[in-house]
Amino acid sequence: MSPSETAAPSPADLLAAMPFAARLGIELHEATPDRVVGSLPWSPDACTAGGILHGGAQMALADSVGAVCAYLNLPPGAGTSTVESKTNFLRAVTSGRVHATARPLHVGGTLVVVQTDLRDDRDRLVGQTTQTQIVLAARNGATS
Repeated sequence: MSPSETAAPSPADLLAAMPFAARLGIELHEATPDRVVGSLPWSPDACTAGGILHGGAQMALADSVGAVCAYLNLPPGAGTSTVESKTNFLRAVTSGRVHATARPLHVGGTLVVVQTDLRDDRDRLVGQTTQTQIVLAARNGATS
């Protein structure tokens, strides 16, 4: 069911629908169609050489928060899936948390494009992800 058919899901409900994100330690703090905010703590087991938070962990954060943003902008009965994602890494993260803020750049009948800014605890931009999500219409009355 899309969010427009029911009461808006809570950040906890949205995270529960993404077990991989929860397993990584991603948290959702705010979730509206205009802005989704989440974070991921730095941890030694999510690092690459030199204690730097792995880019894949940061991309998982951006993808998860961006996907929630796309989902919250779907028409009734539709689903979504990522078809393209591009991340620019701008600064290493060696402690604290990475904070993600996703905003829709385009909401159409076929595609939703979301930009997610990644910032460190000092509010420095550490990365930026732009992802394209396809809008999947419900089939035979079923929802995605």
